[in-house]
This record gives sequence, structure tokens and C-alpha cells, in this order.
Amino acid sequence: MKKRALYPYFFVVLLFDACGQTTDKNITTPLTNSFTASLVVDGLQNPWGMVFLPNGKILTTEKAGKLLLFQNGSKTEITNLPNIYVRGQGGFLDVELHPNYNENGWIYFSYSSSEGNESGGNTAIMRAKLVANQLTNKELLYKGVPNTRKGQHWGSRLEFDDKGYLYFSIGDRGNRDVNPQDITRDGGKIYRIHDDGRIPDDNPFIDRRGAKKAIYSYGHRNPQGLVKNPFTGEIWNHEHGPRGGDEINIVEKGKNYGWPIITYGINYSGTKITDQTAKSGMEQPVYQWTPSIAPSGMTFVNSENYPDWQGSLLVGSLAFQYLERLELKNGKVVRREKLMDGLGRVRNVRQAPDGFIYVAVEGKGIYRLDPK
Repeated sequence: MKKRALYPYFFVVLLFDACGQTTDKNITTPLTNSFTASLVVDGLQNPWGMVFLPNGKILTTEKAGKLLLFQNGSKTEITNLPNIYVRGQGGFLDVELHPNYNENGWIYFSYSSSEGNESGGNTAIMRAKLVANQLTNKELLYKGVPNTRKGQHWGSRLEFDDKGYLYFSIGDRGNRDVNPQDITRDGGKIYRIHDDGRIPDDNPFIDRRGAKKAIYSYGHRNPQGLVKNPFTGEIWNHEHGPRGGDEINIVEKGKNYGWPIITYGINYSGTKITDQTAKSGMEQPVYQWTPSIAPSGMTFVNSENYPDWQGSLLVGSLAFQYLERLELKNGKVVRREKLMDGLGRVRNVRQAPDGFIYVAVEGKGIYRLDPK
């Protein structure tokens, strides 16, 4: 077996071994479920991103480089995709609709791209339209540089805020000691652009010489959750820590989130990364997970379908294979609950326009949570 094929499996095993703990005393498991998990889309291997089109259609990415459309039990593979560089944790990643999709038809993607002069790849952002089961009007909006053959920490989620700005994340690309704290370099950042790729005039580093003008915040490790808080309009993210120290943050303009100068995690080998968990000028997380749950996907619940979950944050766990519900009070986590325990590696979770929660599980498919 090639090393490339072994990498994802090795990473998961390493994560379990490095955490040294497969239980978490700070989380509860309900005695009875308030919902039934109904499999609505089957046969998916790594459903990284998903969005909901009109008329009940679901559009999902497969990390291996496919875009699939589901409607009424049928599956259609979309053609004319961009060239996708599949390596390690990289491939076809997130997908998001323009807030005015019904009027303009724009769909946004994040993916691993080899475009550029160096070998390897980096994270790219594209928008396109879907016509007759193929992508048209493709426009590359942003491409991280430089390319690297490292397979880890691509990010990358997409989210729009209430003003129509597009936010996206790029992980540190395995270069933790250089990229996250250097605003002249891509990687370890969350970015903000206009829907057509233009840089907003009020971005925090727009006047900083040599800076990447699209950067909105920095000091991140590998953000794989990005969502708008529907109650406040804030953009929230979560990101993978190393061994321990996964974080939830509220993304604020120009702020430094500390990686790797401050962290609650340690190296996978057990050695220290730093002695500091806090430092002046660097933000503290809303919450941090130790042991690491390996978070992926995130959504707020504001649907009347789940009255007991109002205001909760749902996050998928890749490492421990469950869906986590975090109760919030005044912006702080006050209780954690384990749902869908053991069903599989939860890659994504979203609240759809129909008010139901949909959960994407690797090797299985997409489940709808039907309240009892």
C-alpha cells in the first residue's frame, strides 16, 4: 500500500493513541434520544461539504474529487469541476450558496489546487453556476500560496455574514512555525472577501505593507468549522488543536488567536509546544477540548423543530465518532451532550432551510435528525 493511501488512517490512529483517552468525563450521553437518525443519502465515502438547493435537492462534495446532486432518491454526478489536487487531508472540500442564490445562482467551493509554479498545492476558492448538471461560469476568487506537497491542514470552510461578505479558512499547511503568525503569508488564517473576490476596503491589514490583504484574523491552526451565529451575526469557527487544545473561537477583525505561541495542546509525541496558554494581545477560545475530539462541521440550532436545542451549537467529532451538542449561555459553553454515539466519523452538520438538522458521516452518507 502506498504511503499516500495510508496517511488518513495513520492520522486517525495517531490521534486516538496520542490523546491517551477515549472517554470524556465532561460530556453526558442522554438515556433516550429525542430524535431518529434517518439515512436520506447513502453510499458516500467522505462527504466534506453539503448545501441545500431549492426543491429538496442536496449538493455534496466528496473529498476524492466529486460533486454529487441528490433529489428524490436519485444521484447525479456534476461535471466540469476545477482541477482538484487530492493529497492527505486535501481534495474537494466545502460548498456554500450565495445568500441571494435564488436570484444569481452562484455556488462557492473550496478545494485543494495545484495551480501555480511550485509543486504540490494549496487551498483555492472558486464560484460557479450549475447548469444542466455541469459547472459553468467558473471564477477563481482566491488561491493560497506557495504550493507545498504537505498533505495536512488545508482548512477550509466557507460562510457568508449578514452583510454579504464571504469568509473562508486556510489551515497552516503543516508549517506552524512560519505561516500562522506572519500576515505576509497564506496559511493559518481566516479571510474575508466580497462575493466576487474583491478585497473589502476595511479589511484589517489593507494598508499594511506586504500583508495579504484578504486576511481577517490570524494565528489559527486548522479551522474546519465556520458558521454565522444567527442570533448575533458573529462568525464563529472551530479548529483542530494538536494533542488536545481543539478550539471554538469568535472571529474578530484583525485579532490574533495565538497558534502556535499559545495553545492548550501538546505535540503528538507528548512533548511541549509552548509553556504558554495565554498571552497579551492574543485571544482566548470560547471553549477548548482536551482531549481532542477532532472537530469537523458546525451549525447553530434556531429551528422550531428542536425546541430543547434552541441556541445550541452542534459539532461533529471525527476522532470519537459522535455529534456533540454544546449548550451556550452568555456566549459560554455550560453543558455538553453526546449524540449519535458510535455511528461513525461525523464530517459535517448543517441546519437546512426546512428546519431539519442534516449530519454527514464518512463511509455512510447523510442523515436527517427527525424529532420524535
